[in-house]
Amino acid sequence: MTRIPAVHRIALLFNGNKIFDRDIIAGIGEYLSSTRASWDLYLEEDFRCRLQGIERWQGHGIIADFDDPAACEALSRVHLPVVAVGGSYADESDYPQDIPYVATDNFKLVKLAYDHLIEAGLQNFACFSLPEADVNRWAQEREKAFEALMQRDGIQGHIYRGVGTSAPSWDTAVEQQIAWVRSLPKPIGIIAVTDARARQLLQACLFAGIAVPEQVALIGIDNDPLARILTRVPLSSVIQGTLEMGRTAAHLLHQMLHGARFSDTRILVPPAGINVLASSRHEARNHPHVMQAMHFIRQYACQGIKTEQVADYVGVSRSSLDWYFRRELGRSVHDEILRFKLDAARRMLQQDGGNIAEIAIGCGFTSVQYMHAVFKRELGCTPREYQEQLAESDDSRKPPYPSGRKPLMAASPMSAMQLTEQTNGN
Repeated sequence: MTRIPAVHRIALLFNGNKIFDRDIIAGIGEYLSSTRASWDLYLEEDFRCRLQGIERWQGHGIIADFDDPAACEALSRVHLPVVAVGGSYADESDYPQDIPYVATDNFKLVKLAYDHLIEAGLQNFACFSLPEADVNRWAQEREKAFEALMQRDGIQGHIYRGVGTSAPSWDTAVEQQIAWVRSLPKPIGIIAVTDARARQLLQACLFAGIAVPEQVALIGIDNDPLARILTRVPLSSVIQGTLEMGRTAAHLLHQMLHGARFSDTRILVPPAGINVLASSRHEARNHPHVMQAMHFIRQYACQGIKTEQVADYVGVSRSSLDWYFRRELGRSVHDEILRFKLDAARRMLQQDGGNIAEIAIGCGFTSVQYMHAVFKRELGCTPREYQEQLAESDDSRKPPYPSGRKPLMAASPMSAMQLTEQTNGN
């Protein structure tokens, strides 16, 4: 007779309004779909973390976001297996004691962003952080990482926390951000501690006419799709290893439910990569007219602007602007507008494979036929063929496991040392 596996009741204590938490939850889901673990997951209907009465909950285990000090306090009274998830700390004593902890590696997140800005040829650097608070401890850790990198390389970095944004303080916050950016040496690379913070600063720069990325190359952390679609200039971002964190946390708890002990186990998960878009693609521009024009094109290319409108914005004739472009970039203003629209169309085809006619309109092409002709001329294929090539490429890379890797579960329980080695080796 087939034995029915035990079903465990597991609480996930996260705030789903944050991309970090949502991706952790997704990673947990991927682990469950790739193993024989049978869990009933308990989350609030609105995906908010509510801790009142959690110590009386009659379940089997908990995975929780320990970046929130309230979660640390509430779960200290719980006598169930608990796996903590959060940010890494430079000081070992800041980690919660006697509990397994899966962390995003804050130092490596900042270092990856910093290395990218160095590769773009920048020599001045700044960090846009958040006001110090108990719930923002991870932001202060990213500041520490930035300071350590600046000290290592003998560079004077600039850190700005600003104020929290709300309806009453929005105008003041923007004015202060603009004043700070104007005070910095140019060109400069700025690392924001989150995409949300990067989006605010990018908007402030556009409002003040500060060219991104010619004067300010900006990169965030999270790779939040919502932040990307809310900015006129596509936002570069470091991709956290949150899916891997979720899978690892689920594996730890799965083992603990079967008797394993991982107290004081700490696993640091490195970033998964970097999504490089227009906001950090810094290229030195010698002529101010080219800088101004590029600033305008990045914001409005997909709205169907023409060369004449760019020239009017810069305040020179079309022929003069074309001459500056050809001398510095080797192409015309029209070519640059078209190049930006083509890049936008390729991103949209790659991200959601949407309706080609809608993509053509959304990227500023006058017709589907025109976008078709541009694709054929520049890429040697039609938009539909480009979609098919992307689909074939994705299929060829798909692993036999839904999570994108073999499950961590072994035939016999792993030791904490083996688990750490396997996770950090990815």
